[in-house]
Amino acid sequence: MQTAATELFGIEFPIFAFSHCRDVVAAVSKAGGLGVLGAVAHSPHQLEIDLEWIEAEIGNRPYGIDLIVPAKYAGDEDGGYTLEDIAKLIPDTHRAFIDEILQRYDVPELPVDDTTTRSNTAVGGHDGNAPFSANAALPQLNVALASNTAFIANALGPPPKFLIDRCKEEGKLIGALAGRPQHAERHQAAGVDIIIAQGSEAGGHTGEIGSMVLIPEIVDAVNIPVLGAGGIGRGRQMAAAMALGAEGVWCGSVWLTTEEAETHPVVKQKFLSATSADTIRSRSLTGKHARMLKSAWTEEWERDDRPDPLGMPLQPILTADAQKRIARAAYTKGSGAEKLANYFVGQIVGTMNQTKSSGQVVMDMIEEFIESVEGLARQLET
Repeated sequence: MQTAATELFGIEFPIFAFSHCRDVVAAVSKAGGLGVLGAVAHSPHQLEIDLEWIEAEIGNRPYGIDLIVPAKYAGDEDGGYTLEDIAKLIPDTHRAFIDEILQRYDVPELPVDDTTTRSNTAVGGHDGNAPFSANAALPQLNVALASNTAFIANALGPPPKFLIDRCKEEGKLIGALAGRPQHAERHQAAGVDIIIAQGSEAGGHTGEIGSMVLIPEIVDAVNIPVLGAGGIGRGRQMAAAMALGAEGVWCGSVWLTTEEAETHPVVKQKFLSATSADTIRSRSLTGKHARMLKSAWTEEWERDDRPDPLGMPLQPILTADAQKRIARAAYTKGSGAEKLANYFVGQIVGTMNQTKSSGQVVMDMIEEFIESVEGLARQLET
């Protein structure tokens, strides 16, 4: 295929695969798309290990890295609060609410010697720094810039100036997600090379405007390539996005049920059984609206007597240990932890009902895309 996105990155198919799993990133890049590693939960050391592994797997093929550095966050004048700072700011009422949920659902404490359990939320800080802060992101950025990655994306708000300046210096392309035309205009003015127009159907942090409306609005608002995102996991949806003016697609949720995905097995099974109506935009994990699977956890945070979720980055710190406990205990069938377990996912989850390899997902998307385009072309025949 030939689009502005394929030409910009030298790839065969304009399919960008966001995943926290390095295996998915490598598989999609090898299949002709471009894998993008979500690095927010990585320590700098782990990120270095994973990038070296990806590069050994894919050779000279391009790949990307996604960081989360919001333009504004609590304590940003000092680069973001440390974990110690946040511990002092979290109200006792919120801690009590979390404790009450875990006690009522009989979620056991973590073993004292447990140092390996990873939160199922894929949001984390490292080296005493809070998640979503400049102090946490800068070491990750340094590792990314030292790698062979072709592309660095910022997933939440306009990329900070230091990120753009460093990427430009190293000759890396920069992308940013946008949920409104005004966001895209600001990204372009800041020096971004490509915009990801993410509709409300998407998993994770997302706005309120659906893809059908948002994509053409953003395409009309900027003069740089745009990728369509949100509710895209099949070839027909890819064709629709590109008919709306996108030069390619950005997909995240569809990889969560692939063979390579590291999704918690209980959550993966929930995804395979879910419908497109089984997601909700909730502030319960990160403090910002993020689409995730409905579960007992999101129901608890919809209660009339619950405290308001805290802002970022306080909320993910508040919930991190609870999510680790839930993830560990959810393996017990019928347990309260199993009921609480959830994860970020988009409305495309309704068609994610079969486990496939990531490469097969790419091929299926392209085949259905071709069928869709050819079907439209036949409607013009006289």
